[in-house]
Amino acid sequence: MLSQGQLMHRDITVKKTLKLMGTRFEITVVAPNEEIGYLDIDEAVSEIERIEKMISSWDENSETSKVIKNAGIKPVKVSPEFFRLIERSIKISEITDGAFDITYASMDNIWKFDGSMDRMPSEEDIQKSISKIGYKKIILDPDAQTVFLSEPGMRIGFGAIGKGYAADKAKELLTSKQVKGGIINASGDLTTWGTKATGEKWLVGIANPLSKDKVFSWLPIVESSVATSGNYEKYITLNGKKYSHIIDPRTGYPTRGMNSVSVFAKQAELCDALATAVFIMGRDTGIHMINQMDGVEVVVVDSDNKIHKSSGIIFDTNQ
Repeated sequence: MLSQGQLMHRDITVKKTLKLMGTRFEITVVAPNEEIGYLDIDEAVSEIERIEKMISSWDENSETSKVIKNAGIKPVKVSPEFFRLIERSIKISEITDGAFDITYASMDNIWKFDGSMDRMPSEEDIQKSISKIGYKKIILDPDAQTVFLSEPGMRIGFGAIGKGYAADKAKELLTSKQVKGGIINASGDLTTWGTKATGEKWLVGIANPLSKDKVFSWLPIVESSVATSGNYEKYITLNGKKYSHIIDPRTGYPTRGMNSVSVFAKQAELCDALATAVFIMGRDTGIHMINQMDGVEVVVVDSDNKIHKSSGIIFDTNQ
């Protein structure tokens, strides 16, 4: 028999959608009541805003901007948190053979995906922009906690890892405050913990790029994260060919041949970075790499809309 107290108290789900880091964030928490739920969400929002202040390329006072301003001039002392984020980014660059690279940002001016581009950039412009790229040109000094971009004009950007990192940090903060369960969803890069108010597991569905209402679904483990990189949101068509907004930092050209890549792992940060990397590496190389990694899985939808997956993914056909 349930006691009177247990009958009275049921956890509820509280959800809020807002724009953070230039993108749509949806924060869901399981809470004893609405008031506490919204307080928890406000704390998560403050944490995401704190990270945005640290890594934003648009904010002149961010640590990213200070490092860029001093490219080719001098090393910049940074916070331990920022230093570690760059360290982890470089590790992912090593694992992915440079397919993921935070120094890609010097190419931002070459390709535009806002509808203003009507012809291919010149080979010369592309070569010039990739001459500034290369994670090996980031010089870290662990003792002095400094970051130095060794060439003038070099830039760094956290577009392919920042949202995942922010989602992880918001989750870390809420779990430290004993929030039982929730989802931080940074426009498709999401991380979950605990269970729904009903005690059921959170479900993650992967959208079919060609028809959003169809879902290839996989039941994630509890405490799981997923990130999806897709070419169906931002792309351009030049000379009848479709080019995605995801650019290979090694060649300077947009990637082709993939519709979407969804990566599952414990950390949203890793999912975010690897989804971009696999998109760039291509189906076979990307899946082969993921198969070598413990606790990481991937689902790839190629340009013919065929589904490929890593060895640990089991589709649940009963959904």
